[in-house]
Amino acid sequence: MKKLLFIISVLSLVSVQSQNRKIPVDTVVVTKHNATINGVSMDYSASTGTQPVWNSDGDPIATLFYTYYQRSNVKDVANRPLVISFNGGPGSASVWMHIAYTGPRILNIDDEGYPVQPYGVKNNPYSILDVADIVFVNPVNTGYSRMIEDKDGKMPDRKNFFGINADIRYLAEWINTFMSRNNRWESPKYLIGESYGGPRVMGLAEELQSNQWMYLNGVILVSPADYKIYSTDQPIYSALNLPYFTAAAWHQKALAPALQQKDLLDILPEVEAYAIDKVMPAIAKGGFISSEEKNAVAEKMSLYSGLNKKDIIDHNLNIPTNFFWKELLRDRGFTMGRLDSRYLGVDKMTAGNSPDYNPELTSWLHSFTPAINYYLREHLNFKTDMKYNMFGDVHPWDRDNDNTRDRLRQAMAQNPYLKVLVQSGYYDGATTYFAAKYTVAQMDPAGTMKDRVSFKAYRSGHMMYLRKEDLKTANDDIREFINNSLSKGKSAKY
Repeated sequence: MKKLLFIISVLSLVSVQSQNRKIPVDTVVVTKHNATINGVSMDYSASTGTQPVWNSDGDPIATLFYTYYQRSNVKDVANRPLVISFNGGPGSASVWMHIAYTGPRILNIDDEGYPVQPYGVKNNPYSILDVADIVFVNPVNTGYSRMIEDKDGKMPDRKNFFGINADIRYLAEWINTFMSRNNRWESPKYLIGESYGGPRVMGLAEELQSNQWMYLNGVILVSPADYKIYSTDQPIYSALNLPYFTAAAWHQKALAPALQQKDLLDILPEVEAYAIDKVMPAIAKGGFISSEEKNAVAEKMSLYSGLNKKDIIDHNLNIPTNFFWKELLRDRGFTMGRLDSRYLGVDKMTAGNSPDYNPELTSWLHSFTPAINYYLREHLNFKTDMKYNMFGDVHPWDRDNDNTRDRLRQAMAQNPYLKVLVQSGYYDGATTYFAAKYTVAQMDPAGTMKDRVSFKAYRSGHMMYLRKEDLKTANDDIREFINNSLSKGKSAKY
């Protein structure tokens, strides 16, 4: 009898191990929960699953993994806002804002955002679930989202998904289906996108209006990445970095005493003005700048950045950010983080022009990866052998025809309801706060809609919500934005 049981056990093991590891194309698991948000206890449901992306023939070519939170016992769903949340990369899962910012659960970290064991999640007392339902969407190859092979075993063309405009097109179609399946067409609708999610939702705002006939109340840009800045002439990109240099150096106590003793917000306005009025034209002059002007600008940049004047001159006023992260604290034996310059790293050699690694990203992966895998399985009951891709393979990414800035402006022009909120961290050295300001200024150069755009900045980095103080403030800012962008009975007209 024991021998028979052993044979059955072995056969079962072989059977399980021989199965293909696949994600269901269309499935959902619903769980019930309770949270206390802003001091109020509330019940909510979490729908976790996958929803297909179809081709023009109606065949599934991918499936997107999502988590949809709904507050329970809401009588008037038509007036209940819905926030659709994306992260960036491109190639990043929705994990970051899901379990650290707006969702009802956040990962176990300290008050400044550093990992704490045991890994896991806790209640988020500042979540926006009290005022809005939220769906966190993972684009193809992120999280558990995957492409689907056809009946002949062939995968779809990657060009259907991996590019600025392809990404926007298929996600708009997916959102349309989600709205219909969940009966949310009447609800006030919002998009929130972090980092590359910024241009994603800027383009989606217009795509949803033009090709899905879906009109939004608001777009929230969290530390937006604007590739029109990164691919432009260096005078613009380099000059826009100076206020960030000041902020990071101030935080690390690396400025001259005359500036260090001031509050950060008392310094930044003058640095912003100097970056636009002096640094940008000075770099634009290139080799034709006079030695006197070059020396004067370098001296001022040194004051504002904490860098050595000679290093600035040696770089022809054009300071690479990786040099800044390596150089500023070199004499202390540390490097600084790219996405959040509060984080410190240690390199193999003090010498060099670039840090060995990104200390902030390794810290975040340290805490987010175990937390999301545990949370989805044990709290939301979504169990699969698929790997959760914190970052997925989405390359090559087609960056051609990037007109997301203009698409957001067009969406706003055509939709008087539509408002925009920008949120940035002062210590973000990848998508700097001043570059975000520049983006929205260039989006509407005439300034006719500037009263519909608000900007908020925080004393933290790319993911400002990791710092407990900013987690509360930033969520409150979203609440206020949602409240101010609801129609409240007013017609959509100029």
